[in-house]
Amino acid sequence: MKNLRPFFVTAAVEGTIDEAALRILLVHCGLNPGPIYSGFGKNYIRQRIKAYNQAARHSTWVVLIDLNHESECAPALRRNWLPSPNPLMNMRVAVRGIESWLLGDQERIASFLGVPLSKIPQKPDSIHNPKKTMVELAARSRVRNIREDMVPRPGSGRIVGPLYTARVIEFISDRSVGWRPEIAARNSASLNRCLLCLKRLES
Repeated sequence: MKNLRPFFVTAAVEGTIDEAALRILLVHCGLNPGPIYSGFGKNYIRQRIKAYNQAARHSTWVVLIDLNHESECAPALRRNWLPSPNPLMNMRVAVRGIESWLLGDQERIASFLGVPLSKIPQKPDSIHNPKKTMVELAARSRVRNIREDMVPRPGSGRIVGPLYTARVIEFISDRSVGWRPEIAARNSASLNRCLLCLKRLES
């Protein structure tokens, strides 16, 4: 891990899982995380993107959103949202969700979820709903706590379990046995492009 640069990177993300992932990515690339605005969702970021772009006239910004079920590809989505980005604005799109990037570290996510490595998808960027895939893998876990925490209870009406977010952040943040962005990027072109973008900021 490189020494942190003296300037700070301000960011906006959809939720707390995205925030945890972006913090790890910034530090991994030798950058200093500054304020990260999270928890307001994708529509809020869309409404504020012009203001963020204005702020990027004077300071370095990263905006990270999920592609989700958009019909556009990531480059088209960026052009649609931000046709004239300022030089210090860096907008990245996780294809199709932040869970795709996490699933890219196949060995570590299999160990964390307690499932066979063979069950982890080989091409995470091609998964239509990576959050659903993560929950389905957790449902197969041999670890009871993973199943109870990450899988929604029958009849709850929820798409994830009660401690899904906490568990995923635990995986992201554990530097000894958790997520390795450089490994995950070998299986996720979307994550690899994000890392290359952040490394250009560092240099």
